[in-house]
Amino acid sequence: MITINDTPVGKTGYGLMGLTWRPHQTPDEQAFPTMKKAIEKGAVFWNSAEFYGTPEPTLGLQLLHRYFKKYPEDASKVILSIKGCVNVATLTPLGSAADVRKSVENTLRILDGVKKVDIFQCARVDPRTPIEESIGALAEFVKEGQIGGIGLSEAGAVTIRRAHAVHPIAAVEIEYSLWATEIRTNSVASVCEELNIPIVAYSPLGRGFLTGQIKSLHDLPEDDYRRHFSRFKPANFKVNIELVNKVEGLAKKKGCSPAQLAMEWVRYQSGKDGMPELLPIPGATMVERVEENCQEVGLADEEYRELEDIIGSTKILGGRYFEAAEAHLFV
Repeated sequence: MITINDTPVGKTGYGLMGLTWRPHQTPDEQAFPTMKKAIEKGAVFWNSAEFYGTPEPTLGLQLLHRYFKKYPEDASKVILSIKGCVNVATLTPLGSAADVRKSVENTLRILDGVKKVDIFQCARVDPRTPIEESIGALAEFVKEGQIGGIGLSEAGAVTIRRAHAVHPIAAVEIEYSLWATEIRTNSVASVCEELNIPIVAYSPLGRGFLTGQIKSLHDLPEDDYRRHFSRFKPANFKVNIELVNKVEGLAKKKGCSPAQLAMEWVRYQSGKDGMPELLPIPGATMVERVEENCQEVGLADEEYRELEDIIGSTKILGGRYFEAAEAHLFV
């Protein structure tokens, strides 16, 4: 059992439907049952952001407000992690004490007391501001009881260590999946393991790519944000799909979906061989996806080694984001 902010959570959390950055808001009549199902399945670590939602940046927070206002009994069941401190127009990190205060206060205003923010984190590290200033500002909110704890997102190993020296870090949110394994080689995983900080692994299904449901770019809507990402560009897509094909083959042999296999690969490593505790947070807009992703199919040592062989023998082309955003990773 993974513990975050001294609270036990299940083996899976969620970046749920309208809580994530999607081109279209999931309607309440679809979102609410999905959120209920996540709680039922023990996926009670929920991840959102001050700026998730289109065309209005705060739609994700507004969804959370509506849900917990309707179901106040669920507020105590969920650990809510919120990212903020970003200029939405330019996607520039804003880490000054003034910007941090503004972001947290705006988040609290929209939630309006229906659910406590258990963890707040700057969505990216602001290279113009010492991390000590950003964490110090958040620590004041913790001291005042307005937020429960402090997280980091896409931070580098040195930054994690510096931040943790100012205030204990509850969790580090970073992309980790079969096609994004950088934390194993850039000291992020080892520092988190040393400091006993769990990693919240976002996009464990490769933004849907590892589910096997995206066979060509035609499977993505014209306004889908993934079309702007390097790994989904046509030339790279043709190479990267080979990883999916191999994972699908192993999943078929195992009798599970590729998504379930990708999730088990993350869970299998949690707390093992120098890795910190790992909590995957897939996205979901439907009850069926929550049930699929929360169903543990298990992973034998031999199957894990097969997946590692696939990673080692398969080329992945392109960065995780578009070029401008890549500069804000592992700062």
